[in-house]
Amino acid sequence: MWSYLFGGGTATKGKDAPKKAILDLREHITLLNKKQAHLQTQVSSQEQIARQLLGKSNKTGAKNALKRKKTYESQLAKIEAQIDSMEQQLHSIESANLNLETMRAMKQGASAMKSIHKGMDIDKVDETMDEIREQVELGEEISDAISRPLYAGADVDEDELDEELQALAQESVKQEVVQPQRLPSVPMDSLAEHQTGEHERATPEEEEEEEDEDERALRELQAEMGL
Repeated sequence: MWSYLFGGGTATKGKDAPKKAILDLREHITLLNKKQAHLQTQVSSQEQIARQLLGKSNKTGAKNALKRKKTYESQLAKIEAQIDSMEQQLHSIESANLNLETMRAMKQGASAMKSIHKGMDIDKVDETMDEIREQVELGEEISDAISRPLYAGADVDEDELDEELQALAQESVKQEVVQPQRLPSVPMDSLAEHQTGEHERATPEEEEEEEDEDERALRELQAEMGL
């Protein structure tokens, strides 16, 4: 680690040097944090000893405990300063290494794009696109030709067809006007009975029976007419 920080050694020239420095700094910060925790424990312990000795009226012992406490506090302050410095350095190296990796990735991307575009220019691209469009149009023309019927029949004048169709329509209308509408059929028995009633005078019983038959015939006529 120190050879990297002060420029010595050949390992610092490799591309993995920043990563190694980051790992070393993290390990050393971890070690300093352990030392810091130990010193904090010693400071608290010496202060407690001083209180106990002072309670026993042992001022000399209490004073010595306070001196040791001061020594531990001085060491603790140095350790904390070192931790702060190394954490700042670690942050700087990590940021610089991230920038380095970003630049490497961008450089590789630029190299890849350069390799892809090698031998290509806008004129060739336009020429290729024109050829593609021509082939697409040719394909559509071929598809249309294949889709057309093989035999379309004789040429027919659309106006002539319209005139003939109109003539047929008028003829149909005339036939409907001239031809009488068919009346619903009437049962022959009812008709014969009706004619007989005109020439012969029927008895009241016959007239009543004739009326029933007339009603029945009328109902049948209505049924046939859909009424």
